Amino acid sequence: MISESLLALASAGGASMVQAAGTDGWNAIRDRAARLMTRGSHESEESERRRLDRTAAALTDRPDGGTAGSHAAAWQAEFVVLLTRLEGAELHAAVAELRALIDSVALAPNDASAFFAGSAFHGPTAIQTGDNNHQENHFGHSR
Repeated sequence: MISESLLALASAGGASMVQAAGTDGWNAIRDRAARLMTRGSHESEESERRRLDRTAAALTDRPDGGTAGSHAAAWQAEFVVLLTRLEGAELHAAVAELRALIDSVALAPNDASAFFAGSAFHGPTAIQTGDNNHQENHFGHSR
């Protein structure tokens, strides 16, 4: 039986995999998740990377998020399996690694904020990010 706190951690892990999929930081997140899931088994790590990449591909193919919930639930289940088979120091290490992975996804800037980080704008400025947006800007004096 898994505790509520570990179940919540696994749920956050599943959500983080979905959130990170398709981002600039995906490869690093994927590699960390694969190492965590395989607990250092290099032979299994590549297989885990392929599974994670299938998740990312499915989510980027459906940008409307139609499959996000099912992928988050699937990775939550994977993290639950991992956490329930570990004990003692190994469990504590995996919990710490999963928390660090979740934190790295949560703290990662989105593509636009990474691009504009440290920028200084002097005068009228308009920035828009996202897909399927429309923006119309008029700067200066109207005639």
